[in-house]
Amino acid sequence: MESKQVEPNPYAKNCGSRQVIDRIGDRWSVLIVLTLADGVKRYSELAQRIEGVSQKMLTQTLRGLERDGLVTRTPHATVPPRVDYALTDLGRSLLGLVSGLEAWATSHLGDVEAARARYDAREGRHGSAA
Repeated sequence: MESKQVEPNPYAKNCGSRQVIDRIGDRWSVLIVLTLADGVKRYSELAQRIEGVSQKMLTQTLRGLERDGLVTRTPHATVPPRVDYALTDLGRSLLGLVSGLEAWATSHLGDVEAARARYDAREGRHGSAA
């Protein structure tokens, strides 16, 4: 008896494609992929470049990206220990997508900020609400 292949459906809560979207849509994942776009980085370089990421979140996100085959982790037996991270070919295939997201966010920041200000004024809010 042959099993029928089910089409991936990211709208179905238990579909693996939703987990992939969650991984690549996560802000830390996007920033790590963008940071690794120009080559191998040490953990400390990633932490320094990505302001606001905690050590716990950076480590957790890197592990997830490695598990999903998007990043490689190469430890070096040196004192002090050194670990390098790099994009895999699969990870590099995301660069067009995340670079486009970065370009859109930076080019439309003024529009988004203006929309927020209008919304907040209409709703009687002050400052940002997330």
